Amino acid sequence: MADLSLEDRLPPVYKPLTSRAAIDALFETPAFKYSPATSKVFCAAMRAALAFQGERSPVLKALYKAEGFSPASVRTERDIQKIPFLFVAALKERDLTTLPRSKIVLELTSSGTTGQKSRMQLDKGSLMRVRRMAWQVFQGLGLTDLERAHDYICFTYDPEVAKDLGTAWTDKLLSGFTKKGEVFYAFRWSNVRQEFYFDIDGAVSAMRKFETSRSLVRLVGFPAFALKLTDEFKKRFGRSPRLNPGSSVVTGGGWKTLSDEAMDKKIYRRVLADALGLPVGNVRDLFGMVEHGVPYVDCRLGNFHVPNYGRVIARHPGTLEPLGFGRPGLLQFITPYLTSYPSLSLLSSDFGLLRERCACGLGGPVLELHGRAGIKKLKGCAISAATLL
Repeated sequence: MADLSLEDRLPPVYKPLTSRAAIDALFETPAFKYSPATSKVFCAAMRAALAFQGERSPVLKALYKAEGFSPASVRTERDIQKIPFLFVAALKERDLTTLPRSKIVLELTSSGTTGQKSRMQLDKGSLMRVRRMAWQVFQGLGLTDLERAHDYICFTYDPEVAKDLGTAWTDKLLSGFTKKGEVFYAFRWSNVRQEFYFDIDGAVSAMRKFETSRSLVRLVGFPAFALKLTDEFKKRFGRSPRLNPGSSVVTGGGWKTLSDEAMDKKIYRRVLADALGLPVGNVRDLFGMVEHGVPYVDCRLGNFHVPNYGRVIARHPGTLEPLGFGRPGLLQFITPYLTSYPSLSLLSSDFGLLRERCACGLGGPVLELHGRAGIKKLKGCAISAATLL
């Protein structure tokens, strides 16, 4: 199975997909342009993906039959609500790969722990689409820059060691959305202990070096570690770091077991921005699941936007009826980019709601997360990362 070095051998993410098949065409539309035309393109992509997988996946074939569902029925936005879903736990319990192993070029896992793991197998087409989708989302939010080099401090696992971990792949991908300078991965591998550790000394040194050079810097990864770094920097130098004001932060992965340290996102943005000497609009957060692939990223006002490459539905936890805007429920995530795994429509364990629009002016609904539903928490990457603090 190919590892994360595959990324270095693929075409740049900023280059358009050459195929004009229905699924691929969607990812050449602007990320936040919602219109009858883009809705038509999305529905066409969903029909194609649902039909492709329905013919090859025994699980989806049985599900379609049980629900009396036909992919051809997805003609309008209202039809999207009728797409059958799998519960996300199914992907942690079963290998549901749709295509032959020979077609899989990359496999990602959702956790570095010994608990349940989601495994996402990607064929080349799915991989090219998810890369392109992420670029389009970040470009639409003004977070790409191919003209000026950015140095990176990534609060995630060194991809040279964590060869199949979803968060390592994500951060490696994100560091390609700007002209790339130096990259420092803060979770280093110890050959002596045979485990990862948070290299706080190396992170402080990298921060000091980048501050002194006045280079553009982007911090990427778990939010608790960004605060830990700024606190440690202040402890050692008697002051907070002062980065080039054009620098930025893209956190992701949440706080998970660090609930005693977690803070409201809007407060966190202000605290971290002040600690780095940055405008608060330069601190963004990202929500995503390895099982789903669509990135939900903050706008300048700190709100997650749903790009036109997926749909999110809040459902009543008891009846599973769609709740529309403004009412919290279990979140269903839908996207057509995958041809290798049947996670086109997933009911998650996340609780939240949708708002119709945002004051920032970008098109599309806003996703508001309220945390995990239920009593028993599903394990994820941030839980294993928390043990490094």
